[in-house]
Amino acid sequence: MSNTVECRWWEPGEGVAACHLCPWQCRIKPGEVGVCKVRRNDEGVLHSLNYGRITSMSLDPIEKKPLYHFHPGSNILSLGTFGCNLNCSFCQNWQISKEQPPTRYMAPGEAARVAGQYAHDRGNLGLAYTYNEPFIWYEYVQDTAKLIRDAGMKNVLVTNGVVEEGPLRELLPLIDAMNVDIKFWSKEHYRKLCGGPGWQARDTVVRARESCHVEITVLIIPGYNDSDEELTNIFTWAASVDPAMPVHLSRYHPAYRLHAPATPPETLLRAYHLAREHMKHVYVGNFSLPGTTDTECADCGATLVERSGLSSAPTGLDNQGRCRACGAQTNIRT
Repeated sequence: MSNTVECRWWEPGEGVAACHLCPWQCRIKPGEVGVCKVRRNDEGVLHSLNYGRITSMSLDPIEKKPLYHFHPGSNILSLGTFGCNLNCSFCQNWQISKEQPPTRYMAPGEAARVAGQYAHDRGNLGLAYTYNEPFIWYEYVQDTAKLIRDAGMKNVLVTNGVVEEGPLRELLPLIDAMNVDIKFWSKEHYRKLCGGPGWQARDTVVRARESCHVEITVLIIPGYNDSDEELTNIFTWAASVDPAMPVHLSRYHPAYRLHAPATPPETLLRAYHLAREHMKHVYVGNFSLPGTTDTECADCGATLVERSGLSSAPTGLDNQGRCRACGAQTNIRT
């Protein structure tokens, strides 16, 4: 079955197809593709090359996205395709974001059917669009998310946040939760290590929080975003958006074209304490640092959610998402 469908958010230009999906604003000549490598000008019409093309599918804990304040302890069916609109030299999933790996076709209806079957058999929450950049899978995500919403399930995006305001606002009514990468504060670092306007992710966070649950992830890379100044800028900005917004700190490992050493544990711990000066809920992922994964009540300090690896138990929450110890309302969706 053909996987090319006409894109949304584009218009014909003088000898080009002008894509308006993301801040690159690519002007794509006939036979060529945009920065994302998946939106191609076919004789004057912009087509999506990855519509329905699945590279990865797994039933994951919601904590793996990572989302710690959105239905903790749940599972979610996760789908990915290929392509990305950034060119991060440290990409952990470069085999699907930078290459065209083997795929299989899964129509939106089939994806919704499988998600529903998993919901019946294994308590699946819905669909997460993840592994590569979901915004450059825009047409498929939008079509599938409508079916998931109609079936009473949840839609989750795990994203670099690089998208224009119009497409974002059109999609947001279908999205229940989002984890957005905030890779750097410095625009220079975004240009040097990611190739372009990744700083637009900050605007995406602000806009998305108007209608869905949002958490952010910061990958700590030695020599680039591990200085007190860079980290403090990120955390100060995040606190200005909402000091209760969950922040996930991740350990960098050498990957793709960047060979800087892995993040030392002491750097992660320093970043954790810096973040806690500004934010109420800070977590360290993909490295075990005792005391950095449980969720505590911001009012009384009682443990709301206990975690071990990717397993969690919301033992401190009542059925309304409030703290059992003091009755305070939390920002945890249950």
